[in-house]
Amino acid sequence: MAFTKTATIKGSKYQYALAPTAKKYTLRDNGFTETSSGNFQLVRPLQATPQSKEGFKLKITVAKDISTLKMSVTTANGLKAVDIFKDSKQEMVQEKFYFLMDGMIDRGLFVKEEI
Repeated sequence: MAFTKTATIKGSKYQYALAPTAKKYTLRDNGFTETSSGNFQLVRPLQATPQSKEGFKLKITVAKDISTLKMSVTTANGLKAVDIFKDSKQEMVQEKFYFLMDGMIDRGLFVKEEI
């Protein structure tokens, strides 16, 4: 998956772009870690209970120049992208995804626009 100006996950009705206020220290303050290539990556579990080893993971990677990003929701092992919006049983996972993203929007990392 390539870096783009806006990113979304499968099935979502919103797309996200980096806010003009996003800086390296803002990313670090919000849980992003710097990869060996200089990019910033955040991996957050989306399952109902944090102790559960199964479920889905939200992966967001921001390019080192903080101009582009990519994001996906994957299986617990991180190997396969998943559409959490196709199944009504995943309502809690969907809510958790939007909660995490809205929190990062409030902190000045992303801006949200409807697709």
